Order: sequence, then structure tokens, then C-alpha cells
Amino acid sequence: MKTYQETLNWMFSKLPMYQNVGKSAYRPGLERMLEMDAYLKTPHRAFKSIHVGGTNGKGSTSHFLASVLQTAGYRVGLYTSPHLLDFRERIKVNGTPISEQQVLQFIEAHGAYFEAQQLSFFEMTVGMAFTHFKTSQVDYAIIEVGLGGRLDATNIITPVLSVITNIGLDHMEFLGTSRAQIAGEKAGIIKNGIPVVVGEKDQETQKVFEQVALERSAKLSFASALDEEIDTDLTGLYQAQNIGTVLTALGCLGDAQLNQTTIRKGLKNVISNTGLAGRWQSVATAPQIILDVGHNKEGLSFLAAQLQTLEYDQLHLVMGFVKGKKVVDLLSLFPSEAYFYLSSPKLDRAIPVAELQAEPFEPSKKIDFFPTVVHAFTSARTAAKPNDLILVCGSTFVVAEVLAHLKNQKT
Repeated sequence: MKTYQETLNWMFSKLPMYQNVGKSAYRPGLERMLEMDAYLKTPHRAFKSIHVGGTNGKGSTSHFLASVLQTAGYRVGLYTSPHLLDFRERIKVNGTPISEQQVLQFIEAHGAYFEAQQLSFFEMTVGMAFTHFKTSQVDYAIIEVGLGGRLDATNIITPVLSVITNIGLDHMEFLGTSRAQIAGEKAGIIKNGIPVVVGEKDQETQKVFEQVALERSAKLSFASALDEEIDTDLTGLYQAQNIGTVLTALGCLGDAQLNQTTIRKGLKNVISNTGLAGRWQSVATAPQIILDVGHNKEGLSFLAAQLQTLEYDQLHLVMGFVKGKKVVDLLSLFPSEAYFYLSSPKLDRAIPVAELQAEPFEPSKKIDFFPTVVHAFTSARTAAKPNDLILVCGSTFVVAEVLAHLKNQKT
């Protein structure tokens, strides 16, 4: 019998995994998923689901929804990706990750099938999540789209509600080169007769959503902007937009147990209810250290705007990126006087340090390059004075490596 770590090693090595190797692991299409679903005896039909897609904010939105439904007394499954520290973070029931033993048992029972069918890491993980939610007898499952929507492995479900947070220019090598094209891919999660909420309304994508919703007889709602401040433990300013989307979605759900008191309590206690990390997460003071998984132009623009609301002496940015990002443009979003500590997270599709060094940065930019993310982070921490601010961002995987380093320091 394999150990949990041996099982993870098998999963990561035997099955292609997009977050590590990128395009070569992207296997669009639902045929394999439908075959696997039949093999697993269609577990996703055992519970109500809410499908959440979009470019930015879909992870936070998923956790908001889960927290509110848990507060209402429901048993709630939550499937998100990628993870930060442990694979089990991807699959939770009422905030508790799937156990190591349950991962082991699932792979022991079905690993030979997965390997024979050459299923991707993501496809297999989705099957594990749906099976765990069925076994756990959840009332609702919040299912976050992995990439795109139309051809994503999660798109075999028929949810009670679909949510699309927003559209940005990300993953263009797969989804299209315009926001309208990308909206078309993400609109693929809209199902016949199932209501859909879109979190952001703009001219370029609005017509796409309206057309698809019309074709599928799906009631379409665009989220309203918040007209009041909502108390939440997720302190990023960008969460206001996500909360607006969540409130509209909950209204469309039409669940009698979701009264205002319950909703507000759920929005206030997301971290304790679901264990969400890496969203404007403050991990130290003097100097203050903030971690955020923002990784594209839209996400990093929100972070740059929030920095303007803070008081600090000097800004230190620890950053790394995956391939396809326009690094010069992303760094230009931040204050010109900031110090940048650039490195490469430990995955195949990361931009190597040598390529970062070859970027045409402005000569006036204060940039140093480091062999590892941890080296970059410890250098920033050494250089920073008590009244300075360190922000770690640019990639989920950069945040994950810093969180792991901090955890190791504590233990």
C-alpha cells in the first residue's frame, strides 16, 4: 500500500498537470470526463451544484458562496484549484479538506483506470471531488472552473446556478485573443434553462452573454455594484466586486434559508468557515508582509490601487511569473520608487530568471534577481525596515512557496 506522499508523487508524475507544465497538459474536451463520470456512477448528480467561472475572483467568489451556505446550515462541498500548500485544499466539505486516507483509497480504487485512459491530473481530481461530495452527502457543492469554461472538465455538471465573475485577457493561448472571444469560452458554462449571474457588465462582453443566455433560455442577471460597505474578513478592496456578484447570485438562488442575517454572517467569516488563504493576506508586521495570488493585469491593478490606501515608507515587491505574462507591463502598474525582487517559482511553466533578466526594463527600475523565490523573499525581509511594506504577488505559486517557507520557519 502506498503512503499519501507516494500517492501524490504518482499523481503528479504519471498524470499531466497543467499548473506545472502548461499547454502540453491542457486537454480540452468533455468526452473523457463523461466516460469517467459514467465509470464513477455519475456522482455529481447526487447534490446541487453552483458553477463558478471567470478570469479573476472566481476563487474568492466560490469561498464566499460556500461560507454563506455553511452559515445557513447546509453541508457544502467546495472544489477549487490550484492549491497553495497541500493538494487536499482543493476538495473540502464545510471547510475540512478531504483526508489523506480518502485520497489514498480513491487512487487505489481507480488509479489503474485513470492511467489506462490517460486522464489528466485535473480530470482525475474533478472525479475525486465529485465522488467525495457524493459520499459526504453534501447539500450543495461550489465548483470552480479550472480553465475557460466550455471545454473545462468541470463542465459536465448541470448546476442550479452558473456564475461568471468577469472577463480579462488571460490564458489567451487557449481561450482567444479578445475579451469577446474569451467571454464566449467562459459562457460555455451557461446551461439550458439554468439562471446565470455575470459579475461585470461592459460593452465588449455583454452581447456575448446576452446571446448565449437567449439561445439557452437561461435567465441572465448582471451583478449590481454595492451601495453599502459589507463587513468581511477578506480585506482586499477588490472583494467589493466579488461580494456584489455573490449577493446577486444568492438572490437568484432563491433559497428560503438565506436571510440577510445569515448572508452577512457568512460574508464576515469566510476564512474561518472555508480556510481561504492568499487573498490580501497579512502574515507579519514591522515590516508588514502581505501575500496575494493576483497574477494578471486586472488582478495586479487592484493590488496597485489598494497600495495607494496604505501608509508605508518603502515598498518591496517579491514577484515571479508564469510564461505568457508581459512582465514589463505588469511591473509598470506599481510605484516607480518600489524595490522589485524577481525570481522564478518551482514549476516548468514559470518564466526562468535568465529570461526575466533579459526583459527590457526601464534603467531607473530598482530590480534584483534571485535564484529562488525564498531567496528573493528573505532578501526583501532583510532589507525592509519596520515601517516598510513587503508585497508578495505575481503568481499563485510564488505565494505558495513563501507560505511554505513561513510555515517551515514556525515548525
